[in-house]
Amino acid sequence: MPEHSSQPTAPEERPDSARAESRFHTYVSSRIPWYVRLIWLLFWIMAIYYVIRYLFPELQTEILTPP
Repeated sequence: MPEHSSQPTAPEERPDSARAESRFHTYVSSRIPWYVRLIWLLFWIMAIYYVIRYLFPELQTEILTPP
């Protein structure tokens, strides 16, 4: 029967260490397509328009004249 040493192994030598595991975690970046950027830009423009046009005036009337 083989004897097991009670001495811990170095973190780099363990199979579950971050260094050993990182070899499977590769990230390849890709550029966001122009049409996705356009959709986000339109979303933010409409969101700002909504807040200025509808939300602020309604908040003012609600705060000044509560029901």
